[in-house]
Amino acid sequence: MTKKEAHKRIEKLKSVINHHRYLYHVLDRQEISDEALDNLKKELFDLEQQYPEFITTDSPTQRVGGKPLKEFKKVRHSGKMLSLNDVFTVQDFTDWQERISKLLTPKEKSEIDFYCELKLDGLAIELVYEKGVFKTGSTRGDGTMGEDITQNLKTIEAIPLELRPIEEIITELKKLGLDKFVGEIKKNISRKIVVRGEVFLTKKEFEKINKAQVGKGLPLYANPRNIAAGSVRQLDPKITASRKLDSNIYDLITDFGLATHEEKHNILKVLGFKININNKYCAGIDEVIKFHKHWQENRAKLPCEIDGIVVVINKNRIFEKLGIVGKAPRGAIAFKFPLKQTTTQVEDISVQVGRTGAITPVAHLKPVNIGGVTITRATLHNEDEIKRLGLKIGDTIIIGRAGDVIPDVVKVLKDLRTGKEKEFKMPKFCPSCNSKLVKAEGEVLWRCPNTKCFARQKKTFHHFVSRGAFDIDGLGPKILDKLLDEGLVRDPADIFELKEGDLIPLERFAEKSAANLIKSIENSKEITAARFIYALGIRNVGEETAIDLVNYLSRYDGIASGWEIIERLEKTNFGELQKVEDIGPVVAESISDWFSDQRNKKLLEKLKILIIIKKTERNTSRKLEGLTFVFTGELETLSRDRAKEMVREAGGNVSESVSVKTNFVVAGFGTGSKFELAQKLGVKIIDEKEFLKILK
Repeated sequence: MTKKEAHKRIEKLKSVINHHRYLYHVLDRQEISDEALDNLKKELFDLEQQYPEFITTDSPTQRVGGKPLKEFKKVRHSGKMLSLNDVFTVQDFTDWQERISKLLTPKEKSEIDFYCELKLDGLAIELVYEKGVFKTGSTRGDGTMGEDITQNLKTIEAIPLELRPIEEIITELKKLGLDKFVGEIKKNISRKIVVRGEVFLTKKEFEKINKAQVGKGLPLYANPRNIAAGSVRQLDPKITASRKLDSNIYDLITDFGLATHEEKHNILKVLGFKININNKYCAGIDEVIKFHKHWQENRAKLPCEIDGIVVVINKNRIFEKLGIVGKAPRGAIAFKFPLKQTTTQVEDISVQVGRTGAITPVAHLKPVNIGGVTITRATLHNEDEIKRLGLKIGDTIIIGRAGDVIPDVVKVLKDLRTGKEKEFKMPKFCPSCNSKLVKAEGEVLWRCPNTKCFARQKKTFHHFVSRGAFDIDGLGPKILDKLLDEGLVRDPADIFELKEGDLIPLERFAEKSAANLIKSIENSKEITAARFIYALGIRNVGEETAIDLVNYLSRYDGIASGWEIIERLEKTNFGELQKVEDIGPVVAESISDWFSDQRNKKLLEKLKILIIIKKTERNTSRKLEGLTFVFTGELETLSRDRAKEMVREAGGNVSESVSVKTNFVVAGFGTGSKFELAQKLGVKIIDEKEFLKILK
């Protein structure tokens, strides 16, 4: 075979192999056996090894290749990757349809139709094709920036390395009556095409992987989604390839001038992408509800896990008009299946001690799988909840879980009792320090009153480094517990005095991981006054109250030194504290008690030497002084946090609850009880546009 003949043979083999990939993954058809296809791939591989100058990135042999990566690079998405709001009941779904209808003209309302897709339990991805060849693949990340996982996505057979030949695309478009888009498609294929979809693991492959785990004596994986997510983030593509992942594409980002979402799916299929064959056009709400019910009852027959359906407004112009609220489009909703339920037994009930001393009973369950997740524990909330359920140790119960919500005991099946069940008695003493538990008047929770209780201290440390507080990256509960067990930290201030040499001797710590953690701790030493107050873990003082305190204590300053604010707070008496918005006698007492404790005074003295509290700058604008705002629902152009900041910067107050003292309730998408209470109390309700007008 001459070099010219080899080149020609290679191109033909690539074309034939890609054709059969399209038949198998997109059209769910097979014209030749797996063995015959493997033989063609082997011939192509051998020829490319003999003539490496003819190897191209879109060759089927290049799905797995290259050295393992050291790390993933960041990729900016072509446009924001949005998430979806969830609904769980037919009423929730019809409420959503009514809400969006209010934003449309009567003509547009009459034109509403839907396109329904199965909601796969996988990992969202974005794919970029340049001149018809797969160029970049990335994870969702934060919606704006994702991780470049191109090499791993290339290993997934369902994802085409190149789009179908333009001649085949044009032929298919004509068959579907979509030939009016030929010009736009040809133009974009020669430049860039962006699509989005999902990577997932089939039930069959999940079972295979778990069988292999059993053979190796390793623990089982909990669900297919975790494996899929972990697989695409492997630094070695060979590991990803071994997992046999699958993919469905559900959105075409590149604008072809299409009129409907259904057309997008037809075009995606013509281009060579695998779409879900069960997706369906629905003319109205009744058809959507029927589609949802059908797959709720038949999802066990599917080759992969689903947790609901996605309902999209089919007409693109209406979808675009509805816009975005928060991080989700108004014109699409995730219509989830109801609470997943199964039965299991309560093997024991223990109690946990929180950082404020709150005692929470926890049910230890006979392991059970709900929606692909193994459940072994469920919170019982408090002693009254156990009495309400009539729960005993040994009882058979119905356990439920909606989406990613913490498992809940739905019901006790008392008819299945054997007589061996045991009553649970709430302990009278703390399981950690043996202090006698107390319950304040009007409270449902028992508490450990001992501030030196080791279990409480652990939770205090966990809170101190949490996201809303010092937010120390890499310092999670397990590492903190280890530091406490080894005596390396006795109070939160000790965290800032740790050295690499303290960490290296600990199990699982190498020089690099120790250095990274010390650097992370160093980077967190500068903090705002509000985050610092929240980090202290004062009972009843959340993030909002901490901000209110800072605003009140710096109200006469243009700029106040951070530690000066803390010193003012320490000196503020019980009566003065109640002048702060939303602070009553209970919260004021919590703050006074905390600052009068000698151990806390010593902690503050140590922290003064070790950390910097940033200066608090207050806007000189007093436009909203004396006005109180409450926010409910998702805003369209602002995050709730930013909207609250804007109120405070203009001298106004923000509250988390509606009362007669509230001046305005700012209502966004998906309002709840705050909206209803505002209506009852006659509080003025405004939308985001009115809110921005007030600020201007």
